[in-house]
Amino acid sequence: MKLVIHGKNIEITDAIREYVHQKIEKAVSHFQSLTNEVDVHLSVARNPRINTRQAAEVTIYANGSVIRAEESSENLYASIDLVADKIARQLRKYKERRQDHKTQPPPEEVVVVESVVKDLIGDRTPELPNEVVRTKYFSMPPMTLAEALEQLQLVGHDFYMFRNSETGEINVIYERNHGGYGVIHPRNANGSTNGKNGKATHANIVMPEKLHSSK
Repeated sequence: MKLVIHGKNIEITDAIREYVHQKIEKAVSHFQSLTNEVDVHLSVARNPRINTRQAAEVTIYANGSVIRAEESSENLYASIDLVADKIARQLRKYKERRQDHKTQPPPEEVVVVESVVKDLIGDRTPELPNEVVRTKYFSMPPMTLAEALEQLQLVGHDFYMFRNSETGEINVIYERNHGGYGVIHPRNANGSTNGKNGKATHANIVMPEKLHSSK
């Protein structure tokens, strides 16, 4: 198993590196057959208006799936303890789901399809961050909507980008503010979207507020 440790606003000392190896390797010890690579990101956010927060983020690449957990506290070692426990629970759930898929079909999930909104910004001015603070690269193998939903639940984010196996296009599945899930499809110049086998479909999705808000 490959374990990589990154740091932001913090020096990764030998003591920290040893502690991370000890805790994370113990957390994934029962899932070695599933785990290909573990990425650990440690950071300290310094803001004069708030207390210093020390965060530990763990991303595991497991047989084409991505499993993620993040915790923060005022103590880095405590954050590492918390995230190790959390990633172990995530891996346990992942393993149980894999076993369930082998014995029975996955349960149906509700995905809400809504009318397209032409103007997502309104009278607001689009804003972009002043600088890119972190860049990530991920392989994007084609997957079904059900598989993308499972990935969304594993990574712990409120949205997940994936390549739709039916259309070959990049889609985004997200958690709706009022419950359930939504899917964002790309729209062609003529206002249509590519459905199964390339056929046009007018099932468009409302962009979630948290993804396009300028706040």
